[in-house]
Amino acid sequence: MTNQTIIKIDNISKSFRRGFSGNDIKALTDVSLEISSGDIFGLLGPNGAGKTTLVKILLGALSPSSGFASINNFDVADSRARNRVGFLPENHRFPEYQTGLQMLSFYGGLSGMSSSDIKSKSTEVLRLVDMAKWGDTDSKKYTKGMMQRLGLAQALLNDPEIIFLDEPTDGVDPIGRREIRDILKSLKSRGKTIFLNSHLLAEVESICDKVAILNNGILIKVGPVEGLTTIKPTYDVTCTELTDENISAIKEKFQFATITDNKIEISFDNEEKINQLIDFLRSSSISINSIIPVKISLEDSFMDLIKGDRAAATDQAAAANDAEAQNE
Repeated sequence: MTNQTIIKIDNISKSFRRGFSGNDIKALTDVSLEISSGDIFGLLGPNGAGKTTLVKILLGALSPSSGFASINNFDVADSRARNRVGFLPENHRFPEYQTGLQMLSFYGGLSGMSSSDIKSKSTEVLRLVDMAKWGDTDSKKYTKGMMQRLGLAQALLNDPEIIFLDEPTDGVDPIGRREIRDILKSLKSRGKTIFLNSHLLAEVESICDKVAILNNGILIKVGPVEGLTTIKPTYDVTCTELTDENISAIKEKFQFATITDNKIEISFDNEEKINQLIDFLRSSSISINSIIPVKISLEDSFMDLIKGDRAAATDQAAAANDAEAQNE
């Protein structure tokens, strides 16, 4: 059964006025997204891309200039949209004079939980984030990684259906990051929806089902992670044995092929050409051991998309300036 849309963003734009007479600053422009229940969704983009602005709109902390967004079919301006939402902000701050349990009790009360539920759930979430033995310790004695774990516990306290996490592994050591990733995967297995902001692209690649990339407030790419890491039609074709005659024939037919130790690495402008290479090798009685698509990292894909978007923006600006000059 296909998961239902739980977060819907329809042509959201947001502008901020710069002073009394300055031009508006566009933080978001016509952003549209749909996020399915039970998915781990990653929002990516360079600094200033508009990621935080979009999250604030979804959480009701900002109003969009235009467009519509909903959570669980409630307009994000409606408090009911946040009844089953947990949130871990970036660079959160907790009172240092409170213990972990006292802090959870305070935030549980703010969310309307009963005292008995707060007590039972606090023990559960502290155990989940490996902080159970620190619950009675003043948070001023916590490391940054421990504070991050406590923040995650706070976000999970009311058993939310949707969890917004902004840099959830910031300041956490590699072992802790792995444990948090495992927690997120466990939450997904229980049907939770996770909306993740992270600058650690390898981390996003390892746990997210789908990602969206923002640049200058514009959505430039959205789709499954797998689609962003296999966008270059490059293949490694390993053969049993290639003679000098075979190598010469392959290079004559496929000029951009690189051949090393019986391995042919080649890029094509379309998928059909890999079949042409296979047919050629078979007709030449060359045994094929393996054909492996060469994947690129999400980080490489991200950088290519951002650079391409910036180059397109530069070209558009140059064309607009040329048109303006011709009209003068």
